[in-house]
Amino acid sequence: MRFAPHYDARLGRFATVAGSRQSSIAWLALWMAGALASYIAFALAVRSLAKSLSVFEMMSVRSASGLVFLLGLMALWPKMPRGLTARRIGLHLARNSVQFAGQLMWTLAITLLPFATVFALEFTAPIWVALLAVIFLGERLTLTRGASIALCLIGVLVILHPGVSNFTPVVLLALAAAIARSCSDVATKKLTQTETTFAILFWMNLMQLPMTLAGSDLSFVTRLDASMALPLLVIAITGLSVHLCMVQAFRYGDAIVVVPLDFLRVPLIALIGWLFYDEPLDALVLAGSGLIIAGVIWNLRTEVRGPRDGDTTMVNRSGGS
Repeated sequence: MRFAPHYDARLGRFATVAGSRQSSIAWLALWMAGALASYIAFALAVRSLAKSLSVFEMMSVRSASGLVFLLGLMALWPKMPRGLTARRIGLHLARNSVQFAGQLMWTLAITLLPFATVFALEFTAPIWVALLAVIFLGERLTLTRGASIALCLIGVLVILHPGVSNFTPVVLLALAAAIARSCSDVATKKLTQTETTFAILFWMNLMQLPMTLAGSDLSFVTRLDASMALPLLVIAITGLSVHLCMVQAFRYGDAIVVVPLDFLRVPLIALIGWLFYDEPLDALVLAGSGLIIAGVIWNLRTEVRGPRDGDTTMVNRSGGS
C-alpha cells in the first residue's frame, strides 16, 4: 500500500529513525553485557587475591597491564593513537582521579563486605548520574526514565533491606564509591563527544599507574606466585575491558539510560555470592531482583520506541518541569 508522496517520505524517515534507534539500543545492551561480565569477574578476582595483595597493588596490576596492552596496540597499528591529544587533558585528569578514588574505595569494600551489599549500595549511582547528566550534559530526565530508575532502586533496597542492625561504617566506602563513580560516568560521557575510546583508556591507565604505585609496596612483585596467575590475569583483562565496554555503551545512549542497566549486577552478583561464597540468598533477594529486571526492561522498551507525548520531561537543562 502506498500513500501520497509526502506521507511516504514521512513514513520512510520514521522507519529509518526507528531502525537506527533499535540498532543503537541493541549495541548499547551488548556493550553493557560485556561490562557486567567484566565487573563480576573483576570482583571475583579481587576477592581471591584479598589476602595476598593490597588494594593498591591489585590496582597497579590493572593499570600496568592495561598500559602495556595499549602501547602494544600502538606499536602494531601506528594509526591507532591518531586521536591521542592533550586538548582535554584537564577533564581526563579530573575523570581519572575521581574514578581512581572510587575504584579504590569499591575494591576495598569488596574485601570487607558481602558482594550483594557492596553492589546494592553502589547502585545509588544512577540517581546522582541522572542529576549530573541533566546539569552537565543537557540530557532529558523524563517521567519514564525517572520511574524506571526508582523501580530499580526499590529493588536494590529490597535486596539490601537496610536498617540500624546491619549498618557498619564500612558501608560508607561503597556509598562514597557510588558518588565518585557517578561523577566519572558523566565525565566519560562528556569525553565520548570529542575523544576516541583509545585516548580515554590510554590517559586513564597512564595517569592512574603512578597513583596506584604510590600506595603500593613495590616489592609486591616478588610475592607473586603461580597460584595467583589466574586471578591476576582476570584483573589484567577485565580491568581494561570493563572501561572499554562502558565507554562504547556511552556512545550509543544517554548516561541516564546506560547506567541503570548496570543494576543487573546486583542479582547476578548475589547469585554468585550464594553459589561460591555461601552468602545468603533469600526471598527478598529474589523479589528485589525481579523489580530490578522489570525496571531495566521498562527503560529499554521505552528507549526503543522513542519518546511519546505522554512521556513528560521532569527535568531538563534549563530547569523545566
